[in-house]
Parts: sequence; C-alpha cells; structure tokens
Amino acid sequence: MADGAVDHPFRPVTPTRRSGKPVSIPRFLWIAWREPLNMWSERHFAEPILFGRSALGYAINVSDPAGIRYVLLENAKNYDKGELQRRVLGPMLADGLLLVEGDDWKRARRIMAPLFTPARTATSAARMREVCEARVSHWLDGRTAGIINIDREMTGLTFEIISATMFSDMLGGEAAQFERALTGFLDTAARIDPLDVLDAPRWLPRLGQIAGGGMARFFETRVAQLVRDRRALIDGGAPAPDDLLSALITAQDVDGGGALSEREVAANILTFILAGHETTARTLGWTLHLLSHDLAAQQRVQAEADVFDLADPNWAEAMPWTRAVIEESMRLFPPAPSLTRRARADDVICGQAIPAGTAVLITPYVVHRHKLLWDDPDAFKPERFLQGNREKIDRFAYIPFSQGPRICIGAAFAMQEAMIALAEVVKRYRVDPPGEAEPMPSHRITLRARHGIRLRVTKR
Repeated sequence: MADGAVDHPFRPVTPTRRSGKPVSIPRFLWIAWREPLNMWSERHFAEPILFGRSALGYAINVSDPAGIRYVLLENAKNYDKGELQRRVLGPMLADGLLLVEGDDWKRARRIMAPLFTPARTATSAARMREVCEARVSHWLDGRTAGIINIDREMTGLTFEIISATMFSDMLGGEAAQFERALTGFLDTAARIDPLDVLDAPRWLPRLGQIAGGGMARFFETRVAQLVRDRRALIDGGAPAPDDLLSALITAQDVDGGGALSEREVAANILTFILAGHETTARTLGWTLHLLSHDLAAQQRVQAEADVFDLADPNWAEAMPWTRAVIEESMRLFPPAPSLTRRARADDVICGQAIPAGTAVLITPYVVHRHKLLWDDPDAFKPERFLQGNREKIDRFAYIPFSQGPRICIGAAFAMQEAMIALAEVVKRYRVDPPGEAEPMPSHRITLRARHGIRLRVTKR
C-alpha cells in the first residue's frame, strides 16, 4: 500500500452514468442544456476513443493519452476551438487569450507570457497570504464552530486575491457584486444552448443570453471603466501600479505586433476574472469538501500548514500533501471539465480516420476517472500525487490545465494561490461534513456544485 493510503477511501457522489445506448437528438440537446455531465455513458469511462456520426455531424471522444497528446501538441495546428465555445463565451471573451486563434493567439501569448514567469508569480505570494489571513480569520466571528457556505467564501476570497495581485485592489469592495454577476452568468448566459449546437443563425434569440444579459453588461461596463481609468493614469504620466492591468495596457509584442487594443485588454481582464479566479475558487471548494471526508489527509495538510513559511524560497516543496490533495481534487473535479476542438482537415487519431469538421472532445472529467488510466478512479487518493507515484502518471492522462501550446498560462499562479489559501484555512479550522446531502457536480463551463458546498467549520 502506498504511503498514506487508506483501506476505505472516500468516493464522492457523481451523476449516474447512462448506458451506452445512443440518445436521440432532442434528448441530447436537452441534456446539453440541463446537465452536460449526464451525456457521458459507462463506455466513455472504459474505452480509449469513441467515434460516431449523428444528425449533428461527426464526433470523436478521445481519452487515450497518446491521442490527447496528438491533438493538443503534436498536430495542434489542425485543431481549433471551433465556433461553439465562441458562441457560448463570446462576445465578452471573444478577443481574449482563451478563445482567439492562429496569429492573434500567438501575438497575445507572446505579450502576456512575461507577466506569468515563475519569478513574477513568486512575488505575489506574500500578498496572497495577506488577503487570505484577513478574510479567513473572520469566518466564525467569535464562535467556535458553524456552518459555512464554502463556495461563496472561496469565490469572495479568490476574487479579493485577483483584485489585490493583478489589479492593485482597484476592484476592492466589489466581490459580492462580482460573485452574484458571475454566478448568474454561468447559470444562464454561459450554458450550452441547443440553437448553438444546431448552428442556428445568430439573429435567433438565445434564452440564456437574454436572461444573462444584465450580468454580461455588468462585467463589460465595470472592466471598460477600469481600463479607461488606468490608461488615463498612464497617459497622464502618473506612476502606475506594477500589476497585470498596467502590463496589459503597456505591453508590446517583441516580434513587432504592437500593443493590445483596448478591446483586447478588456477581454483578457474578463478572461482572468471569469476563468482564473472562478476555476481556483471551485478547486478550493471541492478540495475542502474532499478533506472533510478524509480526516487523515486533512491532518497531514494541517501539519504542513502549521509550519508553512513563505520566507523559505522552497516553501512549496515542503508541502507535498497540500499540493497532492489539490491535484487529486482537480483530478476528481477538474475545474474545466471539457475541452473541445474541431478538425480543420482530414486526420487519423489513434488509428481512427476522421473527416474535416469532426468535433473532437477531450474531457478531463472523463479522462481523470477513466478505468484504463487510473486505479480505483472514483476514489479520493491524494497519495497518487506524492513523490514516487506522481512520476508514473502520463502527463496527457492528467490535464486540469490542458496541455500543449494552449496550456493555461496562469497554471503556476493558480497552484500557488490554491496552496496558500488552503494552508491558511486548515491551520485555523477543522472542516467536517455538515450532515446534509453531498454536493453534486454540475458542468457550467467550470465544474460547480449544483446547490453549493457547505461545511461545518470548527476552530482548532
């Protein structure tokens, strides 16, 4: 038995998997709208690839690490993100790093890469800890124990961190407004609309976008004002904060591609707010949920947190269990549960010929629980990611931040943030299940808990 393994690991609840029988188009569209996780059958978790054709066209689901490597890295130029993601997430993020393609993506990546170097990420660690200490220490307001809405707290915490580290607190005091707008946006406008799946004309109204229009306008208006205020400060010659916002406005492409336009700056700020802080918040929520059901793992993380010292340049290496539980949480509950691509030209994936236009589905939620890739795939076993075990995992079998050229640019920032935040929580509190039904995962761009995550929190 591996170090730290337990005889009866915790297995969190998940949606019931359907049989392998194909579903009708109307049923498929209904599932896509209501709960995309219900699309996956037992076959998806047992077979390396599944290829087929329906009235909606050809599609291939790829879970084989060699196939994933081929699509995301070796022949990535043949696979773009397709129109569906742009329809769901645009127009707010249409000019951001997440959705742009080709030369526009290469230019944006070149401009932003220096903003996420290990050295620059490390400089934000102390500020992250300050924010965490200030917020987490007031959870119980003098009580010794209580039920906490962990989802809400993690959303507020990660928003305050991104505001402090990337925008010099220019968004401070608006966490509650952003949380409401973000939740509303993900529950309405950012859902997969059947009309988009059917490639219906854009002039046909989408119910989700109508319902979520107010939230989208809130983000666009607030961020546009943020960019205008900072640009005025820079153009006026006043000292500007050395943060992501200033860097986006002033950055120049080293290959002569110029600076980002104001629209591109705004789209990338929205990308980091909606994608960056939201994914880390969800990771922390699921991690605390899992720890609440595994006291031994929680105690190991607490032991590391009790001696956590940012003054040590190797602090992260001294917290192997903290990293392992976060990585295992992202395996079971990947913050981005699905990656989609479209084949530009005819190709062959794992021996399967596919025509141009085929929808290529690489689904971390499926890959991370696949029976051919993981031992006891539905169980919470952080020891998988400890030294001696982690090296055995194919890097294309574990893809919480994607892989290849389009791997998440903020992955190191997010992991640092999650480790610091988790340490600040567990060194103060013990977390236990609240005695309610377990939270059920739900695919809303990110992997959220359908009715939120609540935990009983007790001062240590």
